[in-house]
Amino acid sequence: MTCNFTWIKSLQQKPEPADVCSKILLPEFSPGEHPLQYNYTFWYSRRTPSRPANTQSYEQNIRQIGTVASVEQFWKFYSHLVRPGDLTGHSDFHLFKEGIKPMWEDEANKNGGKWIIRLRKGLASRFWENIILAMLGEQFMVGEEVCGVVVSIRFQEDILSIWNKTANDQVTTSRIRDTLRRVLNLPPNTIMEYKTHNDSLKDNSSFRNTKITL
Repeated sequence: MTCNFTWIKSLQQKPEPADVCSKILLPEFSPGEHPLQYNYTFWYSRRTPSRPANTQSYEQNIRQIGTVASVEQFWKFYSHLVRPGDLTGHSDFHLFKEGIKPMWEDEANKNGGKWIIRLRKGLASRFWENIILAMLGEQFMVGEEVCGVVVSIRFQEDILSIWNKTANDQVTTSRIRDTLRRVLNLPPNTIMEYKTHNDSLKDNSSFRNTKITL
């Protein structure tokens, strides 16, 4: 595939809501490259904490910043992308399969949910890279169930989440949870939370009123 112009911020500068990037054109996909099983799209969003979130404002705030189709394209893009630990508060990076928007209402997401891991400050960049590589490398072994991953930068903590298509498939959600523990090398007592997107729509919240598991 041909990647569009993507917008990427210099690593040396602090990103602001309207200034996440400088322009770079990714190379054409070539037969010599190593294709990913799926194409993936990076998204960026940031909101003002004092403003109540709703579907319309969220959709206006989220920006598509680039799509990758091969291992080589991913690393070229990722090497220029700002690290989550350098983002300002209430910012999110999303990496989703091409064609799936990181929204609860998206057709691929509406019957699904997400696993949530809360991180102390300073860990987001490393954990984000690990979960991305696990997803691109198809380590979750759940077919098409994984939709994408999100890192959410907040003032007191950072949050990592992985979205799947079918919230009521306990076998699949458990396998995703167990794989997360392994690829992120989480301590046995790490608290993991799950929330369906339907519940998020009801309470208009991503991370409140979750189901907790050890």
